[in-house]
Amino acid sequence: MAPETAETSTALIANDIVVFGLIAATLGLIFWLASGPTPFWKKFFAWVPALLLCYFVPAIYNTVGLIDGSQGAVYNPIGSRVLLPVALVLLTMTIDLKGVLRLGPRLLFVFCAATFGLFLGAIVAFQLFQWFWPAVVAGEVWKGMAALAGSWIGGGANMVAIREVYQVDATLFGQFAVVDVAIANLWMATLLFLAGRAATIDARSGADTSAIDEMKTRLEAYEAANARIPTLTDLMVILGIGFGIVGAAHAVSAPVAAWFGAHVPNASQYSLDSAFVWVVLLATFAGLGLSFTPVRRLENAGMAKIGSACLYFLIASIGMQMDFTRLAERPGLLALGVVWMGVHILVLWGAARLVRAPLFYFAIGSQGNIGAAASAPVVAAAFHPTLAPVGVLLGTVGYATGTMIAYWLGQILRMMAGQ
Repeated sequence: MAPETAETSTALIANDIVVFGLIAATLGLIFWLASGPTPFWKKFFAWVPALLLCYFVPAIYNTVGLIDGSQGAVYNPIGSRVLLPVALVLLTMTIDLKGVLRLGPRLLFVFCAATFGLFLGAIVAFQLFQWFWPAVVAGEVWKGMAALAGSWIGGGANMVAIREVYQVDATLFGQFAVVDVAIANLWMATLLFLAGRAATIDARSGADTSAIDEMKTRLEAYEAANARIPTLTDLMVILGIGFGIVGAAHAVSAPVAAWFGAHVPNASQYSLDSAFVWVVLLATFAGLGLSFTPVRRLENAGMAKIGSACLYFLIASIGMQMDFTRLAERPGLLALGVVWMGVHILVLWGAARLVRAPLFYFAIGSQGNIGAAASAPVVAAAFHPTLAPVGVLLGTVGYATGTMIAYWLGQILRMMAGQ
């Protein structure tokens, strides 16, 4: 997309560099206020997540005509083609699959059941609404559901990746972003409430909590031995790896997509002839491959934080395409999300009961999917501060799997929609 000019936009600010600076300054202000500089802001952000403002404040800019989010280069190519795959590379590199496996088969079983519950919940919800309220799932709603699945199974980067793969309309994406934030945060608040009653609930259910005690001791020792202050070299290496892999992915993706388009039947039906799909896949697999190497130790120097910074800028650049005047057009989507989440909770509860899992496994299995590495540590720490890394471990698994699972879910929903 060509850079925005004053002739192509009626917005007050029509210069891409100025818009870029405005979005960056806005994010800086949101995160500074979220740190709680005054009692008022501490209370405010206890109720209003910073993530929600990262979507909504740029959307306000767009709605009132301060900027035109549909024009310019801030989202495309800067956000979607550069920062998104960089975030995927850096966040996926932090995965410690060996550490995840050491958490024990019961926790992994509950976590996988939570993922399956989200996958099944989307299909069940879509089918129920096709029967009883077809207007809610009409048109391209299946695309928005696939994007939301990317968020709930993986994280924000996966949601944006699916948005690009399926070319989800900006307003529809914004509506599902509201569903995401509203339902996910309500569920997280419920889990935090239950965490304070974990001992009572586990005692009544007869859950075995011995593995959690061993986990606390081991993780406490790891944190003390590995944390360090990043050097300039650390930061430059992290950026070099992230942007270098993304550059290589862009160089390879075009010929690979062209080959699939020319030689593989129905390649376009599965988006395999899309260069961007291959950028996402190559970035994800490259990050996952590097997670098995010593490069993963850069996480101790803040690699995930840099990836998250790219992700939040990307989220803001998506928000600047939203128009609030159109967000209230689809209230049924919230009901769709509630049914979807309800199926997830039922499947997860059944799996936890089956293996006599403690409440912590139930909570972190769910939040490791829905909240990913951003909020899963918060829920884990509510049970015990030393358990926060468990939330990070499970949350980062979704970065590697969320895009692919959500992609195939989208294909199922597309067929159910008859498209």
